Amino acid sequence: MKNNMGNLDRIIRTLLAVLVLVLYLTNVISGTVAIILGIIAVVFLATSVIGFCPLYVPFRLSTKKE
Repeated sequence: MKNNMGNLDRIIRTLLAVLVLVLYLTNVISGTVAIILGIIAVVFLATSVIGFCPLYVPFRLSTKKE
């Protein structure tokens, strides 16, 4: 598993995950929307921690500078 995410990509994903958490904790989002965004936030956070996005592979994308 080769890293295919650059630092900016990882930072943006982490910030989006934190934003979803803040929106949930302040009751701006709730119900089904909160569940769906929560799942996406967890995926964003996990991919930013490991530096690998499986959706980039079929399209041969990489935001990492070589």
